[in-house]
Amino acid sequence: MGASMGKNASLLDSLPVGQATLHVVMLGLDSAGKTTALYRLKFDQYLNTVPTIGFNCEKVKGTTGKAKGISFLVWDVGGQEKLRPLWKSYTRCTDGIVFVIDSVDIERMEEAKMELQRTVRSPENAGVPILILANKQDLPGAKEPRELEKLLGLHELGGGSQGAGHTWHVQPACAITGDGLHEGMEALYEMILKRRKLAKQCKKKAR
Repeated sequence: MGASMGKNASLLDSLPVGQATLHVVMLGLDSAGKTTALYRLKFDQYLNTVPTIGFNCEKVKGTTGKAKGISFLVWDVGGQEKLRPLWKSYTRCTDGIVFVIDSVDIERMEEAKMELQRTVRSPENAGVPILILANKQDLPGAKEPRELEKLLGLHELGGGSQGAGHTWHVQPACAITGDGLHEGMEALYEMILKRRKLAKQCKKKAR
C-alpha cells in the first residue's frame, strides 16, 4: 500500500476530502478488538473473529455528521508482538491512524502506550491524525477517556491550541455493540479535513 499511495499522495492532497477514498490504518495490541470494530463498521453487526495474522482490509462508509457517505479504506493490521514491526509499512502515506485500546486491560496499558508513541513519533507519520478508540467501555473497570489520555501520554504528542504536533481524539466505544464507532470515524474525518486545510494554507503562504 505504501508504494502505490506514495505516487498518489500529491493528487489526493489536492482533492476535496469527499472526492477521494481515505486510507486509514487500524492498529493496537492483540485482543484489543480491532477486527471486531472493523467488521461492525462494515456490516453493522457483530461477527465472531479470530486473531489477525497479517491484515484485513475493508472499505467502510461514514454514517454520521460531516463524515456521512465518506469512504474509508481501513487496513486492520495484526497486533501480535512479532507483527508490529510491519506496522510502519501500512502507515506510510496514510490519511489517519485508528489505535484501538482495551480500556479494561490496565496490565498492558504501558505496552500500548509504548507502541502508540513509537508509531506516531516515526518521521513518516508526522502530523497524521490519530483516533484513539477506547474499546470495551461496556465492561466493568473500563478506564474513561480522561484517564486514558494520561495513561497513554497523549498530551506529550502536542496537537494543542497551537496546532503543533499530532491532532488526536479519544472516543469511548464498544466494538461488539457498535457504540461510538461511527462517532469516532466522524472525529477522525474532521481531523483529516483540518490537516488538509492547514496544508493548503501553508502552500499559499509559501508562494
